[in-house]
Amino acid sequence: MTFSLVARSDDGRLHGVVVASRFLAAGALVPAAEAEVGALATQAHVNLAYRAQGLALLRTGVAATDVVAGLVAADGERDRRQLGVVGGTGAGGTWTGPRCRPWAGGQAGDGWAAQGNILAGRHVIDAVRDGWLGGSPLPFADRLVAALRAGDEAGGDRRGRQSAGLLVVERGAGYGGTGDVLVDLRVDDHPDPVAELGRLLAVHTLLFGRPDPTTLLDLTGAVAAEVAALLTALGYSVDPAAPEDALVSWAGLENLEERLAPGRIDPIVLDRLRGATPHVPAPRPGSDAIPTT
Repeated sequence: MTFSLVARSDDGRLHGVVVASRFLAAGALVPAAEAEVGALATQAHVNLAYRAQGLALLRTGVAATDVVAGLVAADGERDRRQLGVVGGTGAGGTWTGPRCRPWAGGQAGDGWAAQGNILAGRHVIDAVRDGWLGGSPLPFADRLVAALRAGDEAGGDRRGRQSAGLLVVERGAGYGGTGDVLVDLRVDDHPDPVAELGRLLAVHTLLFGRPDPTTLLDLTGAVAAEVAALLTALGYSVDPAAPEDALVSWAGLENLEERLAPGRIDPIVLDRLRGATPHVPAPRPGSDAIPTT
């Protein structure tokens, strides 16, 4: 019913799972991951116990291939299961039971495992593999979705499309630095779920992505003046020389608080602020002009 990819980032800091299926809310059942421990996908005749059991084994240092072997050996329904596991180091592991509906199979390599059942053919997993291996320049979550998209475009689930999901974990990278879940997105019922998952990831990155320190602008001079004018036009009471308090208030309402930086402004936030107040003219080109992205 499903094809998926479990993977680890090249630096070992991120783990994730991406999945698509002609099955309602596959993202609610298939993925599990723990920061700096590993990730797994349970599918076909899903065994939800694999998630906690597999992560517990990975936590103790058991290799991904041995986790797969241990889980399926203890499962009387293993012939109907499909499983992919990746750990903190080493190769991924994958299992396809002989009673999984065709086409069914998987592949694994250093830091990844791809698997699927009821697929258009083995070329779907080839496409997921190639999408993953060829996507290294992309950010980790985007790389996962690109690999899933490659499988979807190769035919994916031979019954059609319905749902997709993405789970990415990294130590301390969750909202406000208070957790490890970096991305947790689901498309539960949609005619084009992989494309919708990509759209949601783009929105997630816009709202919750951390600012690039090399692009931040000092909230002084012409930048502060423009920000103050924009916020004033939106009805905020602003100190023209120090608009940061009003900026924080506005950004919180726009769900952009993760992009705030004390004494500076993310160009992405500035562009969003400009878009919210289109009637305020941009500064004229010149030595004090404020850059746009």
